[in-house]
Amino acid sequence: MHEMSLISNLLKKIEELAKKQNSKKVISVGVRLGAFSHISGDHFKEHFELETVGTIAEGAKLNIHTSEDINDPYAQEIILESIEIEE
Repeated sequence: MHEMSLISNLLKKIEELAKKQNSKKVISVGVRLGAFSHISGDHFKEHFELETVGTIAEGAKLNIHTSEDINDPYAQEIILESIEIEE
């Protein structure tokens, strides 16, 4: 599934950023779903929660923004906009 690979790649980025800050817990994650990312906010949340079980991001609050801009060069992507980590 296309969205599963996007979520997996996103989780790798989240883990890398948190580890660079010597954090062991991600509190919240902000993402933007492109107009052509082919996933709804609810569907993304469901997959994200499943993928993060047992990881540094398990239980992180999700802030999901959905873009309707079909001309956005990242319209097919799921973009990591922010993460909040526990220090």
